[in-house]
Amino acid sequence: MKLATGWHSERLGERVGVARWGNYGTPVLLFPTAGGDAEEIERMHVVGSLKGLIEGGRIKVYSCDSVAGRTWLEEKGSQRHRAWIQNQFHEFVARELVPAIRADCKSDSIEVIAAGASIGAFNAVAVTCRYPELFKAALGLSGTYDLTRFLDNGDLPTDFYYSSPLHFLHGLHGPQLDRLRTRQIVLVSGQGRAENIGESWRMAKVLGDAGVPNHVVPWGEEWNHDWPTWRKMFPLYLDELTA
Repeated sequence: MKLATGWHSERLGERVGVARWGNYGTPVLLFPTAGGDAEEIERMHVVGSLKGLIEGGRIKVYSCDSVAGRTWLEEKGSQRHRAWIQNQFHEFVARELVPAIRADCKSDSIEVIAAGASIGAFNAVAVTCRYPELFKAALGLSGTYDLTRFLDNGDLPTDFYYSSPLHFLHGLHGPQLDRLRTRQIVLVSGQGRAENIGESWRMAKVLGDAGVPNHVVPWGEEWNHDWPTWRKMFPLYLDELTA
């Protein structure tokens, strides 16, 4: 059921690991958290929580190394370099990973659901907004959508601007925005330890101002920013998005 692979990405200048679970169903690209790799979601038992959907042929789950997230966390290079890596990571997803997913699904037009928790949620929402011709929906759990916390001097590099939907959505127009308005974005967040549901509401406001269908689902104070919460959320909302 599991396939682990990867390749050297010229866009990122390094090898990126990729993993897949399942053989049939809607492709779901599930981004890891900031420091995670392609197999993080298996170690943290998210794949196990999705067993029913995977074995039932509802979804095929893909994941990849969090190249950009590690760059932010480890403060590699200058801020402009980190922003460039973030932008290149999204380009890797769109120009390398999605074509590989489509080839694996034996379809050159199949659309992907993007999903993730924490910074994984940021990437899921960002790639859906940037490439709505490739992604039909995004599921963001406990999202960390404002990455300006990683910029310490108020500088907003161009690569950062075009990677961050909180910023670039204000200026989006034309066919890309028209296509994005046919997509669905679901933002779910607990309100317990280390959660900040305000980020989801802020993201929803920017999406709503752009006319992009979305909704925020608040969970209670007993749901923390942690894997047990996400293991409950992922199967519930991926079931809804693939119904």
